[in-house]
Amino acid sequence: MSLILTFLGKGGVGKTTTAIAIARAYSQHKQVLYVGQQAGNELSTRLGADLTSDPQLVAPNLLAVNLQSTVLLERYWDKMKGLESQYLRTPFFKEVYGQELGILPGMDAALGLSFLRERDAEGKYDVIIYDGLSDLETLRMLGMPEILGWYLRRFKQVLTGSAIGQAISPFVEPILRSILQVSSTDDISQQAGEMSSVLTRGQKAVNDPSRVAAYLVTTDDPYAISKARYLWGSAQQIGLTVGGVFARNANLSLEASFAPLRVCEVPNQVSELAIPESIDASLVPKPIDINTQTKQVKLFLPTFTKKQVKLIQQGPEVTIEAGDQRRNIFLPDDLLGKQATGAKFQDSYLIISFG
Repeated sequence: MSLILTFLGKGGVGKTTTAIAIARAYSQHKQVLYVGQQAGNELSTRLGADLTSDPQLVAPNLLAVNLQSTVLLERYWDKMKGLESQYLRTPFFKEVYGQELGILPGMDAALGLSFLRERDAEGKYDVIIYDGLSDLETLRMLGMPEILGWYLRRFKQVLTGSAIGQAISPFVEPILRSILQVSSTDDISQQAGEMSSVLTRGQKAVNDPSRVAAYLVTTDDPYAISKARYLWGSAQQIGLTVGGVFARNANLSLEASFAPLRVCEVPNQVSELAIPESIDASLVPKPIDINTQTKQVKLFLPTFTKKQVKLIQQGPEVTIEAGDQRRNIFLPDDLLGKQATGAKFQDSYLIISFG
């Protein structure tokens, strides 16, 4: 298994420069894969190689790619068709070719996540650095396992027995299977179970700071600080641990803006940038903590106020809306059926109590 790192911050603060410097620093002692997903040839110019969707060596122990969604969709579609012909007597999509498929909104993130999952499963790399299209897109991508898992849970029974579900299933499921790279079967419940298992493993990885983590990148510019703080709070909504801050012109006021995170100053010569220390989970605030004894759910939502957070409870789940994202919290058995009796902010935590 690999350590997957990504970097978040306002445009122009040096995220890609920092990410490349960290990748080079790690490559002094570990096997590193740098995964870019950006338009144009900037990454190729920066790394001095004509990057494609296939890993290639750009320095000792350092490989890099710049993902193209059309290439990935074509490959994954062909894999899915192979599985379909293996498991189904009458394959649905043998006459639909990956080369003719266009990219729908949201596919870039899904394909990028699938690529990361595939490279992580190979076990070839100690560290994977992900440099995505945009910060919010990166957060949506890393939050996808939890969100898709919720959709599968929520709509499984509704779609299975409905006419519309039976009508759209042959079109939606193959695309989802090709992206998640799971096998095709005639059993809808088995398909959902296999996809749910893949998504659950992905969600657990994102929620584990020893597997996946983010670092903020900023300057002392007030707008850059504000954007980094917003992204910090938004990352908590998907359960992604933010391990620290890389900053130019770091000062005491900057450290106060991100407490309790450690702020590391970026030197003028980024080649001298030190690699992040291993994240001590006991020192970094947990994105969520559910205590069945006190009947409380605590969510770490730095930078947000109570007025900026919306709390909704429908059935066994609680939905938290903050930072243009929604997080659905599936309550454990001890809290099932109990209604939220109150919510308050305390030390950057939203604390929800249940009766």
